[in-house]
Amino acid sequence: MHGTPGATPPPPLPTDRLRFAMPPMHDSVEDERRHRKERLAGALRLFGRYGFEDGVSGHITARDPEYSDCFWVNPFGMPFGHITVSDLVLANSGGQVVEGRYHVNQAAFTVHAQVHAARPDVVAVAHCHSVHGRALSALGDLLDPITQESCAFYEDHALYDTYSGVTVDAEEGRRIAGVLGSGKALVLRNHGLLTVGDSVDAAAWWFLSLERSCQVQLTARAAGRPVLIEHRQAVATREQLGGDLVAWINYQPLWREISRGEPDLFD
Repeated sequence: MHGTPGATPPPPLPTDRLRFAMPPMHDSVEDERRHRKERLAGALRLFGRYGFEDGVSGHITARDPEYSDCFWVNPFGMPFGHITVSDLVLANSGGQVVEGRYHVNQAAFTVHAQVHAARPDVVAVAHCHSVHGRALSALGDLLDPITQESCAFYEDHALYDTYSGVTVDAEEGRRIAGVLGSGKALVLRNHGLLTVGDSVDAAAWWFLSLERSCQVQLTARAAGRPVLIEHRQAVATREQLGGDLVAWINYQPLWREISRGEPDLFD
């Protein structure tokens, strides 16, 4: 037998002595820029680790905190797993490089720039050709509310129900942004997934969660007939779990993992 019978347990600690991470406040635009670039490099490395990279396809953009119509993005053709903060490129809304040493993927940037223009609340946009996202997009389907995680996207994502090849036209980008509307995610038919957030962390988490939810839905359908969560419960779950702050919090273990395990990303 362990412990002392009848011993009084220690009192609970005051909650103000417990640590709980929240999005940081920045003292200067330079600090905020550095923070966004670090999170962007880290997210790209995580995307590479999860297999979202496909040749030169796939991008995450982050709005510059000072120049709101300029966006940090991964360099064209550089492996996600090699990207450092100093490798990131700053491009204007026309896709022209204004800071950095590398080209950007003009086709991808066209879409990102239009989403950023339509959504001034959005800091980051993520789009990759992930396997399960592409599989669901090939069916022309949205996520069904079949798990707690998929409920975060319930009535907050949309299907871009057309395919027109590699997008280099700003008008096509505007149409994509219009279908996204005020939502957090898009399924681009026969193409893949796109997510947005008010931080790099949120946009990256939504992409990870959306990809996994696609995998769960495809697996469940292959095994049988998934049971849907009813509308009121799906809405209530979305209200609890579907905000960008919740996404930011969920992402922090991944940020700690990549930033501590691969500190060279800060170079």
